[in-house]
Amino acid sequence: MESISVAIGLGYPIGLGLAGLGAGIGIGIAVSGALGAMGRQPEMHGKFQTTMLIGCAFIEALAIYAFISIFLPGFAGYK
Repeated sequence: MESISVAIGLGYPIGLGLAGLGAGIGIGIAVSGALGAMGRQPEMHGKFQTTMLIGCAFIEALAIYAFISIFLPGFAGYK
């Protein structure tokens, strides 16, 4: 039982860090692509911005799910 606690204790910080890193990279790529598209076609600014914001919200939701998963083992009875 102690090995499960050790694995959870090591895995969650690493997983949360990777989720945050992945979300940051994903949002950076999305914003970069949208800004590049806006620069090439300024008349489509509103459409690009809306699509980018929706995409960023989905990316950020994944990072939030990773953060919330830290609290779930406590509800499942792991200590």
